[in-house]
Amino acid sequence: MSASSSRTQSRQRSETLDVESIYRNSRSRSTSTFTPADLHHHRQLWITEDGSPGENFVSAASVVTILSRSYKTYFKNLDDSGDTSFEAESYPATELEYPNVNACETYYILAPKDPDHYNPIMCLEQSLYTIFECYLTPAQQALFGTLPTDFLQDVDNTPPSSPLTQLSGDSEQSSPVKFPSYDPRGMNHLRILQRSIRRRDGPLFLSTLQNINQLLRALKYPPLPSDPFAPAPPNVLIEAIKGWPSSEIPNRVLMRIIDETYQRSVGPHALKLNRYEAFSSEVYGELMPSFTSDIIAATRLHKDSLFMDLGCGVGNVLVQASLETCCRSYGIEVMPTPAEVGREQLRQMKKRCRMWGLSMGEVELEEGDMLTSRRVTELLPQADVVLVNNKVFQQSLNEALRPRFLDLKEGAIVVSLKPFVSSLNARVTERNVDDISAIFDVFERPYRSGSVSWGSGGGSYYLHRVDREGYAVIKQQFENQRARSARASRR
Repeated sequence: MSASSSRTQSRQRSETLDVESIYRNSRSRSTSTFTPADLHHHRQLWITEDGSPGENFVSAASVVTILSRSYKTYFKNLDDSGDTSFEAESYPATELEYPNVNACETYYILAPKDPDHYNPIMCLEQSLYTIFECYLTPAQQALFGTLPTDFLQDVDNTPPSSPLTQLSGDSEQSSPVKFPSYDPRGMNHLRILQRSIRRRDGPLFLSTLQNINQLLRALKYPPLPSDPFAPAPPNVLIEAIKGWPSSEIPNRVLMRIIDETYQRSVGPHALKLNRYEAFSSEVYGELMPSFTSDIIAATRLHKDSLFMDLGCGVGNVLVQASLETCCRSYGIEVMPTPAEVGREQLRQMKKRCRMWGLSMGEVELEEGDMLTSRRVTELLPQADVVLVNNKVFQQSLNEALRPRFLDLKEGAIVVSLKPFVSSLNARVTERNVDDISAIFDVFERPYRSGSVSWGSGGGSYYLHRVDREGYAVIKQQFENQRARSARASRR
């Protein structure tokens, strides 16, 4: 997932399907375009519930514990060579405060032996910087210092960070806050934290992060008013969410939550997920988050939509769609291992959304066969968008799926990596007018390099929109022609 390339949020939101259909663009009807986007599907981003992740929470420390042999010592005590508290065997730990109340995560501050593996130090820093950029006003940011633009570039054994769009979601609202008695203001804590990482200075790293957490707690837990009947002041960080532009999650927050969840829920199971039968319909592959955001924008998913993913793997697209739009999502996966990992990823995503103070839509996951599932049969007529990652599906499976789409409602969209029509440039004629796929208008769109897990190059994906009304007009025209021909032949 960390290899994906994110596009800017504005580009994701502005791209529309005002392009010419590549199927059914015959003389018998005019070119179809998608209707203008509906601007009235606003959602409430923030939640009012407690942010505690609860039981069975998979933390950053949990990942290191599971893969302990893959990690080594990073920090040391520069003033005491005999201090062994930062050795890998000691599991040196720290914590990071998250935006919601009672939301805190433990990190073991060790380095991965393989630079491509999960790096908890980098993860902590990215999460901290995301909170700084998107949950704090400029005045509040000044208490923490200035954001390093070159963080971790010179740190040994540190993989490159995931590309993240630098978007600010600052709210200009501010609340009076009483800071701790030691008053850490006036220090550039973020720069000192970066310096401690570069120098591998463990004590300095821990003390600086403690100061940062004290400041975050002062914002999260403002002092109660002296009047016992006065309402308690709100958590400043959650209040910031209410000021995010257009009631949308900033891309940096979105990608941080997705990365955190994936790294802890899916990453440790990578080897198991790669065990599949080659050249079968069960080959496992993922769409990257930037590609998923493109699909969400192109299909205009919103909080009132039903999104279905047939062959959902570990559920990446489902959880992202539900977080990004608050839509209702359903996915089905036939392979036991991805299905099991997907259920765990969903559980952890719900916990992380609470920690970040954000809402997400309902997600339903089923382990089973998409062709025989009663739940698929029940939900397809209600679906607004159906995703089928059929890049490696055998032709027999694609053919078996096509009749299921007859149950889709008018205007529903099927998104696929291979088209479900026999020929992209075919015109509707008397010979193919009765084909199942004739109900679709099909639009081909490009995806860029780094959008999928199974290859580094770009490609195309296809949007099939159900247009029975247009199909009915075309079919009636052919029937009229047949009737006229029949009458002429009898003369």
